Order: sequence, then C-alpha cells, then structure tokens
Amino acid sequence: MIDFKGIIPAAALPMTPDFEIDEKQLAGYIDWLAGFEGLKGVAVNMDTGEGPHLDDAERALVIRAWKKRAGDRLPILAGICGRSTREAETQARAAAESGADALVVFPPPVFAGAALGPKIPVAYHEAVARASGLPLVLFQLQPALAGAIFTEETLVALASLDCAAAIKEASFDAVTFVRTAEILRKSGARATLLTGNDNFIYESFLLGAAGALIGFGTIAVSEQIEMHRAAMSGRVREGMEIWERIRPLEEAIFAVPVRDYRARMKAALAEVGAISCCAMRPPLFEVSETEKEIIRAELRKLKMI
Repeated sequence: MIDFKGIIPAAALPMTPDFEIDEKQLAGYIDWLAGFEGLKGVAVNMDTGEGPHLDDAERALVIRAWKKRAGDRLPILAGICGRSTREAETQARAAAESGADALVVFPPPVFAGAALGPKIPVAYHEAVARASGLPLVLFQLQPALAGAIFTEETLVALASLDCAAAIKEASFDAVTFVRTAEILRKSGARATLLTGNDNFIYESFLLGAAGALIGFGTIAVSEQIEMHRAAMSGRVREGMEIWERIRPLEEAIFAVPVRDYRARMKAALAEVGAISCCAMRPPLFEVSETEKEIIRAELRKLKMI
C-alpha cells in the first residue's frame, strides 16, 4: 500500500534543444528531486512532465529511469492519458511492466461535457485497473487543462471502486474542492483526497486534503513538505507563514494562461540548477525572457538563487 499522505511532485521532463528527452539531464534531475527527504512519491508522465506529448516508448523510458534511480526511495506514479479504453489499457500495461507502482488516470476527451454519468468512467477505470494490476489515482481536472468535473453520482461510484486508492482534485476552484471533499466524506469512500490545486495548496490541507499531487511540488520542495507537516499537526499559523512566503512564486508560475505553467516551471528549475535546458516539446513553447525574470525575482526573494 502506498502512503499518499504528503507531498507528491508531478515531475518535469528535461528536453534537448531539439525537443528529445535528455537522459543525462533527467538522471541529474531525478537525483536532485529524490534527494528531498519526506516526499511520499513522484508522479511522472503528467502534464508537468509533458506526458500527453510523449509516445509510448518515451513514457516507458521515463518510468524506467525514475524506477532505476529512485524506485528504492519513492513510489513511482505514472500518468495514463489514453483517448480510448484500448489505448489506456495499453498504456497501463506498459507502465506496470516498466516499474510504475500506481497510475494517475487522466480524464479522456469523452469525459468532457456536463452531467457525465458513472457508466463510462467506471468501465474505463476498471479496464485500466485490470490491465495493470496497479492502484489508481482518480483525477478531477479543470476544463481549462482539458479535464472534467465529476457529478456527485459519478464521483461516488469512482471513489468506491476497489482500485481507487486516491483522488487528485484539481479543479482550481475552492468551492468545487470543498464540495468534492464533502461528497467523499459522506460516501465513506476509502480513496485518499489529494489536492492538485496549486493555487490554494495550504488551504486544501485545512479543508480536507491529506496530501498533494502537484506540479508546484517540484520547486520549493522542502518548504512544502514542512508546510504539509505543519498543517497535519495543527500548527496552522506556522504552515500559513510558509505558504505566504512561497505563494508569490506559485502565482508567478501558475499565472494566466495556466497552460504555460509547464514552461515557467522549467525556467524555475533551470534557475536553481535542477535542469540545464528550458526546451519544451511543440506545440508548447518556452516562456519569454520577461516572464523568466519575474520567476528569477521570486526565487531571489526566497534565496533559492
């Protein structure tokens, strides 16, 4: 069983200037991130790591690289983003064979739209679980990042599945988060509630999240681990002081348009020396020098550079 109750970064993926996976950079980044004591795992092939833009062989390469260098220290969670059930099953099987310990199941395009009932998502997740034999992290994701918000009926049905170990709630909306937490609490579902809301991480802990699976988790790592510990132990003011200190960096990285947060995160990681190249695989682009300077300024304030 994986203990999800803590900080689980969604890892970035270093690329070469011609947009290929840079295995040497990746090895150094793995050692850097896995070196932070207190992490509960790492999630690869997520949006932060450009997972939807990788082919099957590349996703397997990333999982194997993390498993080889950090698998004895951290559970490896792998994002699954199949457009059809068959494709998701193939990805799930490959992730398990490559060494993943759990899967984070992205909502496929068919989940989009209002009033999605439980029939399609339940069958989809059950198929992924059968194909992989791994525990699943459900994923409620804001539509701005091509996700879906589940109805109460669908949410309860999914969280009640035996394969559902956790749910990442990433609506980026506090009202939706509170509603989701209440539904899960009343349903008695065993799935651990994780926040994916980088814009109110600390508040999520006070509102019911037991941990966080977040892209922001790959920067200001020690601070977030301590912030979570403070929240869980009732040191509310101390945790809030940490959050207030690092929140301007989060706001710089997750500024509008939110889709560019991936490129901003690479800029931040390059500044602190975790990676050496900010290249993004098209259709994504690096952010401008102006935006990079905003990020540098926040990192300087935190004495990270």
